[in-house]
Amino acid sequence: MSDQEAKYFDLLTAGLGYINRVRDVTPEEGNPFTSVTLAALRGSADNAQYTHFECRVAGKQAKAVVPALKAAVEGDRKVLVGFTLSGLYPEAFTYTKGEKAGETGISLKARLLRIGWAKVDGEPIQIEQAA
Repeated sequence: MSDQEAKYFDLLTAGLGYINRVRDVTPEEGNPFTSVTLAALRGSADNAQYTHFECRVAGKQAKAVVPALKAAVEGDRKVLVGFTLSGLYPEAFTYTKGEKAGETGISLKARLLRIGWAKVDGEPIQIEQAA
């Protein structure tokens, strides 16, 4: 590797969780992209907690899988996935409605690279595994 080549450090996060929203985003500047909200499970199975991630669908494999899951998500079906995220970072925002209006909150952002497996309403579905 020469000194002129770009070097990166990967921060990867793996887990399982529910996809709550799939949406197409068209920013004022830049290229359109697909985004999902993941409610990742953590803690004891007897009292699981959720951590929410706002994810840009970035990996080639995830870009192939997410459109196949979109109809199930929009149909209010439970879509549980095993996922790999990269580049996790926090972003502050201000609540505009409700009891927390005016307060600062934190949103966790990441890039969705891969979905290793998926279940829709508890039934496994076959997904594209090619990277």
